[in-house]
Amino acid sequence: MKRYSRTFITLCAAMLTLCVSAQTKVSILGDSYSTFGGYVTPSSNLCWYNGTDGGQDKQNDVTDVSQTWWRQLLDRNGLQLEVNNSYSGATVCCTGYNNADFSDRAFISRVNNLGDPDVIIILGGTNDSWAGAPVGEFRYSHWSKDDLKKFRPAFAYMIETLKMLYPDAKIINVVNSELSDDVTTSQEEICRYYGVTNVQLHDIDKQWGHPSIKGMKAIAQQIEPWLQAE
Repeated sequence: MKRYSRTFITLCAAMLTLCVSAQTKVSILGDSYSTFGGYVTPSSNLCWYNGTDGGQDKQNDVTDVSQTWWRQLLDRNGLQLEVNNSYSGATVCCTGYNNADFSDRAFISRVNNLGDPDVIIILGGTNDSWAGAPVGEFRYSHWSKDDLKKFRPAFAYMIETLKMLYPDAKIINVVNSELSDDVTTSQEEICRYYGVTNVQLHDIDKQWGHPSIKGMKAIAQQIEPWLQAE
């Protein structure tokens, strides 16, 4: 009897291991909207939520990681967080606020640090819009260093690089509400060129320009159907 019990326990453990290993792994490439101190990689990335990049001094009701859009999305769908490489204030291109060089934190500089994901969710462009980064022209190959200082060519470079580095991953690009027309429509056009899912957010409640609890819930709800789609 004991032998059968041990066999049953071993079988259950093996099945549990298989289920855990089979969980869909999600990586996030983002800015302040996706940060939460203690949950980003690398840990030196600036965080607006629960971090050291100003959010702690603002009136925003998001105070627990369970309230973030990505944690809600993962928990509701039984998904595993692979890497959350989000950096508060980061632009997609290498031009930041006051024309500063943001190449150390730009999205295009962080694309190779997302682990081994099954799904990649991008939520960026907000700081490019707010900082008035140069838009540039649409370019899909042979990018120069100067090209990567501009939003359109940098965004295309980012998508191209993600598809090359993670060929089996599903990529979902999420566009914030209330951005400039150039930043909004450029993401849509470039994602269409690459065949990447593009989700346009709408009616996102914000406090100090950042999603509130209500806004985080809306983001998760608006991404969810595209995450579940084949």
